Amino acid sequence: MPSEPNGGAAASPVRRGRLSRAAEFDAVSQLGRSVAGRYLTLRYRTREPEPEGEPRVGFAVPRKVGVAVDRNSVKRRLREAVDRNGELLRPSTDYVLIARPGLAAAVDSQGFDWLCGQVEELLRKVVAE
Repeated sequence: MPSEPNGGAAASPVRRGRLSRAAEFDAVSQLGRSVAGRYLTLRYRTREPEPEGEPRVGFAVPRKVGVAVDRNSVKRRLREAVDRNGELLRPSTDYVLIARPGLAAAVDSQGFDWLCGQVEELLRKVVAE
């Protein structure tokens, strides 16, 4: 009877690295660069010690974007939009995607594909720099 690779549990999808600590967000903000659109700002910073590490992404959705339900919805949509554009993320780079007020309403009226396009546009600006 063959065993499962992870001790019998079903295989879970691979999760992209995430920034979760305040110090990591601060390092990207203070030492990194940024590109911006109307509803999103993308800050990024290359990590030096590990040249081929995986990219890490953090999301900042301030209270001005809406109530908790709206902010959590925006975060979920942003995570999915980044996953769809994952090939544009550079190795060993930390990213912080910051939502601006009006994003939730814009996504509701324009649609999720529009949001994916906005994220793709910012990531392509980073690749071009």
